[in-house]
Amino acid sequence: MRLVTYESPSGARPGAVLATSLGDRVVDLGAIAGTVTELLSSDAALDAARATVAAADPESLAGLDASALQAPVVPGKILCLGYNYRGHVPDGVDPTANDPEYPDVFVKTSNTLAGPNDAVVIPPGATDVDYEGEVAVVIGRRAQRVSLEDALDHVGGYTILNDVSDRAWQRRQSQWALGKCSDGFAPLGPWVVTPDEAPDPQDLLVEVVRDGIVTVSQSTSTTIFSVAYVIHHLSQVLTLEPGDIVSTGTPQKLPAAQEAHRPLADGDAVTVRISGLGELTTRFVAAPPPFAERARNERDEAPSNHSQNLGVHTGAHA
Repeated sequence: MRLVTYESPSGARPGAVLATSLGDRVVDLGAIAGTVTELLSSDAALDAARATVAAADPESLAGLDASALQAPVVPGKILCLGYNYRGHVPDGVDPTANDPEYPDVFVKTSNTLAGPNDAVVIPPGATDVDYEGEVAVVIGRRAQRVSLEDALDHVGGYTILNDVSDRAWQRRQSQWALGKCSDGFAPLGPWVVTPDEAPDPQDLLVEVVRDGIVTVSQSTSTTIFSVAYVIHHLSQVLTLEPGDIVSTGTPQKLPAAQEAHRPLADGDAVTVRISGLGELTTRFVAAPPPFAERARNERDEAPSNHSQNLGVHTGAHA
């Protein structure tokens, strides 16, 4: 199933997207669970959701309103990997020769979460904001010190994350937190694809499109650490809870895109598309002016009381 969180007149509700000859339709699942995370964490709820979807009459369902979609889950933790894709190497060179022994893990804080329709605000003074398209794993079952063999049993599904990064802040310190954790720097969605309908996570094509040009195109078959290994590895240190996100890293940009690197700017849009999972398009906008400047602009633009009074006085004499 493709599970979504969508805004309805009664508030945010979980649903499933059903592909029909009439286009994508939404099956409301709010009677089964309150959130997508609750669905993913219960086999009984998932079975009930599948039965509801199977019995749905497409003609009676509302069409999918993409503008109503929110982040499909609200994770307690967002854990990310750096440098998890092997780069291109010359013929005859062992591509695994420089593999690290362990994953490079960092955290994106809760303020970074954004929905599939939320614009990302470029922070004031930021000079080198960049994008990273990634396969994101959604945890479905609590994972604490799980074995490698059992790790995938704890996956609730897969979605897309854009690990937006401020490279200037990232370069200022050995820890990456300040370069990764500006407000809204983790757009997520548009839905979670459950494992029974998702392709092999180690055989997905990850692509990023900017200005109509493909800047990233690489298979997850080239990752250093598999989804199963990453979940196993992380769970040795911290407990992964339902709804948590584990984002699996980004491929390198294609050589032409690296040479033509241009920081993100107001009005830019970036689309991350992953085979079998869908597309996530993120718009970028400039930060509004600081409060003092906004207040001054509003004063300059608003008619003064004196002018209004003059107008009334003049009208009284007319």
